[in-house]
Amino acid sequence: MKPYERLLAWKACHELTLAVYRATESWPKREMFGLAAQSRRAAYSAAANIAEGRGKKGVRELRRFLDISVGSLNELSYALRLARDLKMGSAQESENLEKLREDASRLTWLFHAAILRKVNATRNPSQ
Repeated sequence: MKPYERLLAWKACHELTLAVYRATESWPKREMFGLAAQSRRAAYSAAANIAEGRGKKGVRELRRFLDISVGSLNELSYALRLARDLKMGSAQESENLEKLREDASRLTWLFHAAILRKVNATRNPSQ
C-alpha cells in the first residue's frame, strides 16, 4: 500500500472520484467535454493532490497540496449543484454525490487542520 492510500481523506476523495465518473456517464453526451469533464477533473484533482502532497518532503508542501484539494472539492460542489439544477441524473444520485463530497471535504479539512497544527508547532516550538 502506498503511503497516501492509508489516508482517510484520500480514501474519501477516491470514492468520490469513482462515483463522479460513474454518475457522469449518464449525463447528456453534449456535456462530456463540458460540465461532466470539469466535474471529473475537480474530483480527480482532490484525490490526486492529496496523493502528490503526501509524496513531498515536508508538511508545508503537503499543506499547499491540501489547499488545492480543498479548492477542487469546492469547485466540485458548484459543478454538482449546477448538474442537479439542470436535472442531470436522478435526485437520489445527486444527493449521494453531495454526501460523498461533504464527507471528502470534512476529512480533507480535518487533515489540513492537523497539518497546519504541525506547521505551526515547528514555527513556534516553545508553545
